[in-house]
This record gives sequence, C-alpha cells and structure tokens, in this order.
Amino acid sequence: MGGFFGTISKRDCVMDLFFGTDYHSHLGTKRGGMAVYDEKDGFQRQIHNIENTPFRTKFDKDLAEFHGCSGIGCISDTDPQPLLVRSHLGLFAITTVGIIRNTDDLVARYFSEHGHQFMAMSSGKVNSTELTAALINQEDDLVAGIRRAQEEIDGSITILILDQKGIIAARDRLGRLPVLVGQNEDGCCVSFESFAYHKLGYHDSYELGPREIVRVTADGVEQLSPAGEEMKICAFLWTYYGYPNSNYEGVNVEVMRYRNGEIMARDEIQKGKLPKVDYVAGVPDSGLPHAIGFANRSGKPFARPFVKYTPTWPRSFMPANQEARNQVAKMKQIPVPELIEGKKLLFVDDSIVRGTQLRETVDFLYESGAQEVHMRSACPPIMYGCKYLNFSRSNSDMELLARRTIQGLEGDEGQQHLDEYADSSTQRGQCMLKAICEEMGFDSLGYQSLDGLLEAIGIDRDKVCTYCWNGKE
Repeated sequence: MGGFFGTISKRDCVMDLFFGTDYHSHLGTKRGGMAVYDEKDGFQRQIHNIENTPFRTKFDKDLAEFHGCSGIGCISDTDPQPLLVRSHLGLFAITTVGIIRNTDDLVARYFSEHGHQFMAMSSGKVNSTELTAALINQEDDLVAGIRRAQEEIDGSITILILDQKGIIAARDRLGRLPVLVGQNEDGCCVSFESFAYHKLGYHDSYELGPREIVRVTADGVEQLSPAGEEMKICAFLWTYYGYPNSNYEGVNVEVMRYRNGEIMARDEIQKGKLPKVDYVAGVPDSGLPHAIGFANRSGKPFARPFVKYTPTWPRSFMPANQEARNQVAKMKQIPVPELIEGKKLLFVDDSIVRGTQLRETVDFLYESGAQEVHMRSACPPIMYGCKYLNFSRSNSDMELLARRTIQGLEGDEGQQHLDEYADSSTQRGQCMLKAICEEMGFDSLGYQSLDGLLEAIGIDRDKVCTYCWNGKE
C-alpha cells in the first residue's frame, strides 16, 4: 500500500522527517524516499530501493547531506517517489498513496498529443505519482489541480506536495486512508500513522476529512478546500494494515482488534459452535490481538505455540517469487513443542486472502505434534480484489481462496451466489467452509461476520469501505 510523513518547522526538520517516515515501514516494501526544502539551497531528494534493506539503513548515510525546515517522505509499495516536478505551477515535490485504475484512459485522453511522454518504470507502467502531477498541472493552481486529480482518478489518491510555502496535504476523494496533522512548539507534521508523530513529541492537532485539502505551515493548518460528506475509510486499517498504537476516526487499532476477537467468540458461544480446545493462539503477528480478544471472551487460555523469527526475515513477502516467499515463511516459523504436542489449538488470523501459506502452516503444526487445528479469520471471506488501495495483490479474483473454492464447488453458477457463500448460516456457506477445511487441513473454520467486524470498528458503517467482502462501492 504505502505510507507518508511530512514536516515543517522553525528549525531543521530532517531528523523528524527521517524517523517519521521510517515509522511507516510496515506499509510498504519497495521504495523509500525523502525530499527536503531549504530556503538557501532549494530541494534535496533521495530515493532508495528497500526491498531487502530497511529504510533506516538505506537513508542513514544521506542524513548528513539533507538540511532544511520542511520536507516530505514516503514508503512506497509501487512507484519511486517523491518526485520533483517543474511546471507552470512552479517547482514542487510530490508523493502519493493509492491506486489509479484508469491510467491508460487518462493518458489517452489528456496526454496522447503534443509530444507528452512519461518515464516508464521497469514494469513498463506509468508512475502513478507522475501521472497525478501531470493531472494537477492541467489547472492554473495547485488546489484546482488536486481537485481535478481527485475527480478524474478511478481508484484513490492521497497527496502530499512540498513547495517553497510549506506542505499541501490532500486526502483522497472518499477518505479511504487517513491524513492526520500533529503539532509541537516548533511546527507541524502530516502523517498516515498518529503514533509516528507522538513518538517525536507532536500532539494531535487535526484530522482531514474526505477530499479535504489543507496547507500546513510551521504555525498551523489552513483549509484550502473543504471536506466532502461521503467517506469510505478502509476497514483493513483496523484489521491488518494499521499499527497497534494508531487511531483512525477516533478508534484505536489495538482496542478494535481485541473487541473484534471478543465479538467472534461471543457469537460462536451463542451459536454453540465453540470447539473444545486447549489454547487460543494468534497467527503471528497481526492475528495476535484478535486472538487475545477471542481468548478473553471464550475463557480459553491464550498461548503462542509458534513464534516468528524476524531479525533476518522481517517480511514473508520480500522475495519476488512465490516459492521463495513460502520458504521464507517456513523458515520464520519456530515451534514451541510444549504448547503444540498433543494439543487442540484454535488459531485466529487477521484475514485469509489467497491461503497460499495456510496449508504449510497447518502441516507445520501437525508435524510438530498438534492433535487438532481450528482456524478463525478476523474478517469475512474476501470475495473481491481491492480496487482502491491494492490490499490484495491478486491478478484475478479467482486467486482468492473463497472465490477459488466456490468455483470448484459450483462452477460459474456459484459466482452468482457470493452473498450466500459469505454467510456461514446458509447451506452454501457451510459447503464452502467444509471444502476449505478439507483443502487446508483444518478441523474447523470460521469467519468473522461483516456485522461483527463493523460492530468492532464502531463508527457509522456507511462510512467504512467493505468492497472486498461484498463488492459494494
């Protein structure tokens, strides 16, 4: 997905920018970048590949060269950025987070004539941040240009722009991602994650609404374009992507995850479907808080039957090839035999997307002596690949475990009954659960209901994006 951080201060801001950006490393794995502005020396910028080396170590040597009182940084899962752009609107740096689904159409409509060209990435695709800048430059000022980009882009785009006057921050049109402003005695910062600036001594100051555009200076926030009324913030911020310390729309991530697990256990108890197990465990690491909530409500002891060895393999999805990723995942799983041998275990994972590594995890547990393995997903069955933030990196919906299973059960006819398959109380829903259990080796499988998930988040359900579960935009 990606993350961003910007800061503007009455003093040199480089160290705040460095640490604030680094605190978004959990959101992306490909590129990291920083751009700093100094009144005397202008812009300084650097971009590094962070696929196999963390942001912090890549940029450590650059810090001595950076100086200035304002800057923006990003962790990108897609494009190299921030970019420096010179146009009739002046010289500015820009970074974005989101996904543009209509790139070809936009290029054909606005940029096919007059010799316009884009720098192609190694994949041959257009850099989304460059395309966003090109759309902005179609207008006579930055604010009008940003509004144009927000309206023209099919998908979502959240934007940070650094110019000589400060930072312009624009939340995507439907507020699928958060944009928060922190403040201290010396200046302000703009961030995806609130904990990033709390650790740097900033306090919460402002949270942008959907499509809102503001200018951030060392003295505070100036609204340049008002917020819209409609919001569709991504639910996965709470279930998976967000860091435990963060708050979105006033709801803390870790607290939501405990509550989500509690609701899952509550509903299973009410239905009489809670299996007799020795321990409740989380699939490390994102499933742990959901599992703690489940254990607390169910009365079953919480345990960690296996842990991840992360010092040398911090991300299971680092290698480009799936076979290598599976091997890395296997190498990371370190069992605690005393908590596995002869035990009946119930695991809670944050989600089940493609199920690529689940079979290997179950095999690993049985090889380590488990008597039973029950699996629970802290969100409903994923039926659609994300169109807005690229949460699920599937090329086709049929790569998703639920959709693949439905196709195997009923062929194309089954794809017409996705709502039934997503509901475990229906015959089709039960058939899907049974088929996945047989394929994956689970003794039982349960998914959190959409109602339960939205109850755990606790904000107006109409303001939460649930597209990946029910296909509703």
